[in-house]
Amino acid sequence: MEVSGKVKVVGVEQQVSPTFKKRELVVTTDEQYPQSIMIEFVQDKTDLLNSISVGENVKVSINLGGREWVNPQGETKYFNSIKGWRIEKLTSEAPQTQAPPMPAAAAFEPAATFTEEEHDDLPF
Repeated sequence: MEVSGKVKVVGVEQQVSPTFKKRELVVTTDEQYPQSIMIEFVQDKTDLLNSISVGENVKVSINLGGREWVNPQGETKYFNSIKGWRIEKLTSEAPQTQAPPMPAAAAFEPAATFTEEEHDDLPF
């Protein structure tokens, strides 16, 4: 899956445990009802955010995850996670194509005038 939009927040790297680190990114989608989506990058994927800045348009490849947890009172809770594994910067401008040069106006010759008296073989 992919999420595209403008970067709203690039979080700092968090060392959660001696063997686990994460970094959060918030992307605001560009649609009729924009959504601010928080995406986690973990372990070596945190480095992917080093070159990303707030305000840039990006496309993030994500995986959805979910887990079940039973609290001490015996209630079951469910949690979702969105994990990023690739990020691409998008250009905000459409590529410009160059139009072929127009010939100079002097290069055009006026068309010969047509009179109804001249006969042609066209059926219309």
